[in-house]
Amino acid sequence: MDEEVIPILHVEDAAASVAWYERLGFAKQWEHRFAPGLPTFVEVARGGVRVFLSEHEGDARPDTLVYLRVRDVEAIASEFGAQVTDAPWGREIELRDPDGNRLRIGTPTQ
Repeated sequence: MDEEVIPILHVEDAAASVAWYERLGFAKQWEHRFAPGLPTFVEVARGGVRVFLSEHEGDARPDTLVYLRVRDVEAIASEFGAQVTDAPWGREIELRDPDGNRLRIGTPTQ
């Protein structure tokens, strides 16, 4: 097993958040609830990148920032109508998911 870090983001509506992350190229891997009507915990993945989306209170703070390094930031910028900016380390955009979590997405220049 490879070691990895998986960010946990708080969401109010897991189904709506999964749909938004699918626009970024993520796919839902699994979903868990302890019982019907209780909060949902979901994993989404894009290649080897995983993110947990949690409706549980206290799992994560609002306004969290996650950096996502991708091969083609231009394609994502086009999908979301975002303006790409140049930084010394790469080309980037910043998006907010439906719950206000920030995703800085970039393609390295080197």
